[in-house]
This record gives sequence, structure tokens and C-alpha cells, in this order.
Amino acid sequence: MPEEKIIVLGLNHQTAPVEVREKLAFERSALGQSLKRLHSLSAVREGVILSTCNRVEVIAAAVDEQAAFREIKLFLSEQESEKKPGGLEDHLYAYSGGEAVRHLFRVAASLDSMVVGEPQILGQIKDYYTAAQEAGTVGTILHRLFHRSFSVAKRVRTETGIGSGVVSVSSVAVDRAKRIFDRLEDKTVMLIGAGKMGSLVVRYLQSSGVRSLMVTNRTFERAVELAEEFQGNPIRYEDFPRYLQMADVVIGSSGSPQILLRSETVRDALKERRQKAMFLIDLGVPRNFDPRIDEIDNAYLYNIDNLKEVADEKLRERSSEAQKAEEIVNEEVAVFLRWLSSLEQVPTIVALRQKLEEIRRGELEKSLSTSLKGLSEKEREALEDMTAAMIGKILHAPITHLKKRPEDQDEDLYIETLKKLFDLGEK
Repeated sequence: MPEEKIIVLGLNHQTAPVEVREKLAFERSALGQSLKRLHSLSAVREGVILSTCNRVEVIAAAVDEQAAFREIKLFLSEQESEKKPGGLEDHLYAYSGGEAVRHLFRVAASLDSMVVGEPQILGQIKDYYTAAQEAGTVGTILHRLFHRSFSVAKRVRTETGIGSGVVSVSSVAVDRAKRIFDRLEDKTVMLIGAGKMGSLVVRYLQSSGVRSLMVTNRTFERAVELAEEFQGNPIRYEDFPRYLQMADVVIGSSGSPQILLRSETVRDALKERRQKAMFLIDLGVPRNFDPRIDEIDNAYLYNIDNLKEVADEKLRERSSEAQKAEEIVNEEVAVFLRWLSSLEQVPTIVALRQKLEEIRRGELEKSLSTSLKGLSEKEREALEDMTAAMIGKILHAPITHLKKRPEDQDEDLYIETLKKLFDLGEK
């Protein structure tokens, strides 16, 4: 097998609740430094960090699989301990080789998402891959792996109906709002933060009839920009608690590691609203809203994990298309693994060619200096061409069989046998 092996270590919405995932979330502002720390690990040759609201994963090419798993686990534990320690081990999954490749392809194709078929994940993977490129932590293996995952996602979109009538986490949140309120046309929305997912929720709400919108952000200029984009009203961050009583729907979508909305603030707003219901959508990981808000009467708090109920309904609807997508993933995994195995074949083939070429040239030069010394230049060229052609024909069969080895046969055995037969061991 190749010297470097692809591995994945991480957790997602299926293995860990949001209160665990938020401990591991990597802040984008410090991602470059985190990638360089990852790349400095002795067993890691290449590395990418993927950190979204639904997952935190390290995808790496490693020289020593077990050592890399140990080092990356410690790396993630250190990330966790900077926030809130404990509880990581039970939630991690680890994949290597073909299973690691399959996992990334499934993630890119949105088969491993909370809402199967949602389109946002592919853009997120591309962003994190680009960040790793900029940090200099991606080489030949992961470059090929990630670009292949983009192609797989495109195939799945093109050849299956998994994305038809696609429902993202954002639209699922709006669907939940429709279950709480009879109508949305007369509701007022407050957006806290400038995250992409929050903006998507606003778009879905506006397409459902919402007209009144307030936008706040720690950077007021950004709040003004978003307010102009959505034809809403900007609110200074320090003032938003005073305006909270006007909001029927409150969306938290910030990359802040701190709680932005406390339960006491919501309780006070509900008193001012005379207990009219409030729907709060917390899209942040780490969470933006105090979880205790859900204990307050007439306050309906939903975070990323709470939206899974609607997502599961969509999953059942798309199960047949998802199966087609899984078949595509399996095909693409096989193609990628053949390329990966060829990296080991190349040096063996080169060594074999060099070995036979050295023998050919040595014997030819010996003959030309003794028994064939009197040959003309034209005859020497003919002899050179003939012996080179003979070596080519001798090499054709073993090289062809090595490249077209049946998938159920051990490649290492092929390579080791070839090395022994032609004495290709290291000198």
C-alpha cells in the first residue's frame, strides 16, 4: 500500500449532541494556526480541518496510521480543553483507507448531512480545503482526494434526484416556524449575527411573507449592510435587548464562542409582549442562546439538533434517491483507490525498467567492445533498437498485470513477488 494512508477522525450530529460539538468548534479567525499545529504532528504529512455546525473532523494523510490517530486525538482534546473539558472520547469516530475516502465522498454528496441533499455542505468543504491550501497543509494525496469529492458531489446532483426540492437546515427551521405560528406575514424577525445560515433563514422567511426585519451585529457596519440587503432595520448590538420584545422570531447566527442571549433577557421581553409566543432559532455552534430559554413558557427554542425531526422526515422521502447516490459513491471510491494504489506501483515499475535497462546496456556495451567490435554505426543503432524493443516486450506482461490486478487479489503480494523475482530490493 502507499506510504501515506488517508485517515479521518472526528464527530458529527449523529455521534455527538450540540453541547459536545460546540466544545470542538474551530474559529475561522484562528483556523490557519490550528492547521499549522495539525501539520506539525510527526505522523501527519497533510491535513484539513472541517468544522461546521454539524461536524468537526480532521482529514489527514499519515505515514503511521495508529500514531496519527493518537496525535490527532490529542490535538482535538487540546482544542476541547480550551473551552470545556471532558466527554470527547465516546463521541469520536475513526476511518482509514477506503472507509475514510468513502466517508468524505458521502459528506461532500450530502449523504451524511442532517438533511440529506442539502447543498451548503459542499461549499463549506471547499472553503475549508481552500483554507488548508493557504496554510500549506495540503499535498498530492489530499489535493486529489478533495477534488475528487467535489466531482462525486456533482455526479450525485446530476444523476440522482437527491437535491430535488432540496430542504436545507435553514428551510427546515422556517418549516418549524410555520408549525408554531398560523401565519408569518404579520410577524417581526430579529437576526442576531451575520452567519450565512442565518441569512438563508431570513431569505426563506421573506419568501414566506415576512416583511418586518431587525438586524443586529457586534460590528454595526455589518448590521447596516445586511439590513440594506434584506430591506430591514439595523439595530446597535448593545441596544438589541430593548427591541427584543418586538420580535416574534429571533435567529442566532454568529460565530461568537459566547452566549449572546440570556434567559433573563427573554423572560423580560415576554413580559413586555404580554406572553405572546416567541420562536427562537439558534444556529450557532457554539450555541448563541442560553439553553435555559427553552424552560420559559411561550418561548420555543430550537437549536441545530432540534431540527433533526423534520430532517428525518425528508430523509425517508429521499431514501430511494439516496441509494442511487450511495452506488455512485462506491464506484468513485473504487476509482480513487486504484489511483492511490498506483502511487506504490510507480516506483516498482521504474525500478524494474531501470534494472533491465542496466542489464541490457551492460551486456550490449560488453559485446560491442569485444565480439561485435567491428560493427558499423548503422549496425550498432539497429542492435540498440532491437535490444530496447526486446526489453519493452519483456516488461509489457508484468507491468500490465500489475496495473490491471483483479480487485480481489492482494496488491502487496504482486509487488513483493515482482521485487523478489527481479531482485529489486533496496541496495
